[in-house]
Amino acid sequence: MRALPVLLMMGWLGGVGVGPVWGDTPVKGTLVILGDSLAAGYGVEPEQAFPALLQRRIAAAGLGFEVVNAGVSGDTTAGGLRRVGWLLRRPMEVLVIALGGNDGLRGLAPAATRSNLVAMIETVRMRQPGVRIVVAGMQMPPNMGEDYTRTFRDVYPWVAREKHVALIPHLLEGVGGRPEMNLPDLIHPTPEGHERMAENVWEVLGPLLEGLRGRGQETVDGSTRTRS
Repeated sequence: MRALPVLLMMGWLGGVGVGPVWGDTPVKGTLVILGDSLAAGYGVEPEQAFPALLQRRIAAAGLGFEVVNAGVSGDTTAGGLRRVGWLLRRPMEVLVIALGGNDGLRGLAPAATRSNLVAMIETVRMRQPGVRIVVAGMQMPPNMGEDYTRTFRDVYPWVAREKHVALIPHLLEGVGGRPEMNLPDLIHPTPEGHERMAENVWEVLGPLLEGLRGRGQETVDGSTRTRS
């Protein structure tokens, strides 16, 4: 199960899967979710993980974006910074950065998390300036200490404000700290928890994709770009 998102990324980078997304809706662009085990769907079936649920919402809305799940269990913002250049080998329209939870659980300095997030955004803008970027906020449990949890929580709105990117306030809103929404490890969400995460993401992502609907068609390899 952990290998599936990596295989999806390899297939995407190799040009596999180009064509309609669910039914007759043509591919308008690619949406990449750069994340950790939450995106990878640790402990649930691939189709139950929130990236797959977002693909269903996109298809139901007729938006035509292909979701690429670039979630790797155990990844940190430092790992995401190392991976983002590889992902940028293919054009994308939207990037959701859903990283940092493992930074916090390992007690890493919030300043390092902030620096890595900023570096990822700057790398994307240097390589593909037109990509719309969304950052998913993370929060730590209270047992990490009041000062640490506050400083860590504040990283994400600071990055969103300073780098002018969209912000999902808290990816695990309604999930974190609720045993019934998590597996026995109390870290990884159940299928119901993934449903709630998909809702949290969609509140920000849905309007963004709707706004891109009228921007015109673009070939998946980026060779032709037309705008209405």
